[in-house]
Amino acid sequence: MRILYLHQYFLTPDMSGGTRSYELARRFVAAGHEVHMITSDQRPGPGTAAWRDSNEAGIHVHWARVPYGNEMGFGRRLIAFLSFAIRATTLTSRLAGDVILATSTPLTIAIPALLVSAWKRIPFVFEVRDMWPDVPIAIGALRNPILVWMARWLEMTAYRRAVHIVALAPGMRDDMVARGIPAEKVSVVPNGCDLDIFAPDPARAQPRDRFPWLGRRKLVLFTGAFGIVNGVEYFVHLAEEVARIDPEIRFVAIGSGKEWERVRARAATTGVLDRTFYLFGAIPKREVAGWLQAADLVVALFTGPPTVWKNAVPNKFFDALAAGKPIASNFDGWLARIAVESQVGLTLDVDPTAAARQVVDMLGDDLWLSGVPARARVLAEGRFNREGLARQMLDVLTAAAGRRSHGAA
Repeated sequence: MRILYLHQYFLTPDMSGGTRSYELARRFVAAGHEVHMITSDQRPGPGTAAWRDSNEAGIHVHWARVPYGNEMGFGRRLIAFLSFAIRATTLTSRLAGDVILATSTPLTIAIPALLVSAWKRIPFVFEVRDMWPDVPIAIGALRNPILVWMARWLEMTAYRRAVHIVALAPGMRDDMVARGIPAEKVSVVPNGCDLDIFAPDPARAQPRDRFPWLGRRKLVLFTGAFGIVNGVEYFVHLAEEVARIDPEIRFVAIGSGKEWERVRARAATTGVLDRTFYLFGAIPKREVAGWLQAADLVVALFTGPPTVWKNAVPNKFFDALAAGKPIASNFDGWLARIAVESQVGLTLDVDPTAAARQVVDMLGDDLWLSGVPARARVLAEGRFNREGLARQMLDVLTAAAGRRSHGAA
C-alpha cells in the first residue's frame, strides 16, 4: 500500500516527545509498504524552507514550516492548527495513495483527511489519541460557543466519514459508541513499549556518573510536557514533602511547556531547587532513555476534571514499562489501574503530604522493587508489544484500503 500518514506532531527518537507515529510507520515500511508522513517543522531555524523533505527509517517525511510550542497561547495555537491543516491539504491532494491515516490531536488534522478523502476517493482512517474537543472544553481553553459548535461538528463528521476509527484506550471507544458510532467501527490500539530504545546500554552516558548530586541516591523522575493539564507543580510539592522525610531522595523533572518557569519559581521559592529537586529542559528521547534507566520511580501527572485523565495514555507509562521501572500516577485512569493491578506502580494521593509517605515507603521496599522489572516486561512484551500493535494497525489500514478497491470509499 501507499499510506498517506497525517500527524502534525511527528517526532523521531532524536527529538523530544512521543514517537508512536515514527515507530508504527517504520514498521509499515519494513512490511513492504510506502509511507508518506505529512507533518510540521515545529522549531524551524532561520531560512527554513516552507516545505522540506527527509527520509526517516524509510519513511518519506514532508515537513511544513509551522512553528508550534506548548508555551503558546490558545489563539496562536489555533492559528498553527489551521495553518497546518491548509498546507497539509494542499500537499496531500498532490500525492497518490491507497489509504489516509490521520492522527489527532489536534482535531483539525481531520480537515485535510476529510477533504482529500472526498476529492480523491481515498479511504480515511481516523486515530484518536485524546477526546477533542472534550479536553479543551473541560479545562476552559475552548469557550466560544461558535468554536465549540464547530469543533463538535468536525469531531462527529470525522467519526462518521472515516471508514474506521482507532482509539488509544477502551474508554475512548466507549465514549464514541455512546455518541452513536457503531462499536464495530472502532478498534483499540494502545500505545506501545520501545524495548530497543529503553533497554540498558553501557555505551550511553549515565546520569548517575555525570551528576555528583545524584550518585547512588534514589531518583524519582518526571519527563514530558509542562502544560496546564500536567500539573507539574504537584511534583515540586511532592519533592518538598519527601525532603522532610528523607532529604537524600532526588527528584528530576525534564521537559518543556508554558508551566516550566512557574515550576522552577516554585522550587526556588521553597528551597528545593538544585538541592533535592533538579530541572532540565526538553531532551531527545534517546537521552531520556538514560534517565529512565537511572530512575527508581517514574511519575505520571495529570490535573483537572476526569475528562482530562480518565483515558490518558502518557508516553512515560510505556517508557517506564520498557525500562522495567515502577510508575506512580496522581490520577485514577485506565493505565493507572493497570499499573496497580499488575504490581508495577501505585496511585498517589492528591495530598502531596500523604503521597510523600507513599513514595518513601515504595522506595524502601526492596523486595517489591526487585520484582518490578519482570512484571513490567510481561506487559511490555505482551499487551503493549509495539510489534503486535503495529500489526493490528496495519490490519486496519489493509481493510480500509480494500474498501477502495471494492468501490466503497
